[in-house]
Amino acid sequence: MNNALIIGQYVPGESLVHRLDPRTKITVIFFFVFIVFLANSVVSYSVLVIFALLSMFITRIPIRFILKGLTPVWFLIVFTFILHLIVTNKGTVLMDLFGFSIYSGALIQGFAISIRFFLLILVTSLLTLTTTPIEITDAIEDMLHPLKKLRFPVHELALMMSISLRFIPTLMQETDKISKAQASRGVDFRTGPLKERIRAVVPLLVPLFVSAFKRAEELAMAMEARGYQGGEGRTKLRELKLRKRDVMILLLFIAVVAVLLVTRNY
Repeated sequence: MNNALIIGQYVPGESLVHRLDPRTKITVIFFFVFIVFLANSVVSYSVLVIFALLSMFITRIPIRFILKGLTPVWFLIVFTFILHLIVTNKGTVLMDLFGFSIYSGALIQGFAISIRFFLLILVTSLLTLTTTPIEITDAIEDMLHPLKKLRFPVHELALMMSISLRFIPTLMQETDKISKAQASRGVDFRTGPLKERIRAVVPLLVPLFVSAFKRAEELAMAMEARGYQGGEGRTKLRELKLRKRDVMILLLFIAVVAVLLVTRNY
């Protein structure tokens, strides 16, 4: 498995999260994205953190693999935290550092935004880690089925989203290979003036785009050769069915939302 980025990767398993209906997982994650922004206290954030960590443990995916896969995200989290420390000037002054005053409000707000960002990335990553692209496609198509009456291309939209998620790790691997090949030829991406570093990225982007278009063309030809004609008249090998465990997880999530709303002011 490529540990550079876990978004878009699927890790086979038999955990409870793996066996959940994909519609259940998408529903929980969809509403989790909204309730994250409702948290405004230590207790409410603790509820969200416990829910996210518990979900991660239940997947039975090695924690080291998940945390290492989130490495590219840590830079954005730290950058967001530092940016709030510099820009926000609410509350009392805690200390002066390199000519900048760090306020208590900036510390609290930076920590809150960083936690939100981390929880969003972690929980959404668990969806792709425990759900195959085919299951995601079937779930999105089933959930958007009422839009077919408005002649909305539900199947095509679900297929495009699934293919996009599937090709994220593929493009990351391709980027890594091209960067190593260019570095072996003497291209330096990390040192020198900013202008030179930007110019050095061009030999990386050109072959990456060529490879992406080539893969897209090969996929289109493969789908056409197999007689793909869209969603009309297609049947599914596995029908989606809600089971008792799905109902229990939905009820548990509703309880988490209720606890979060109650503890917002604590």
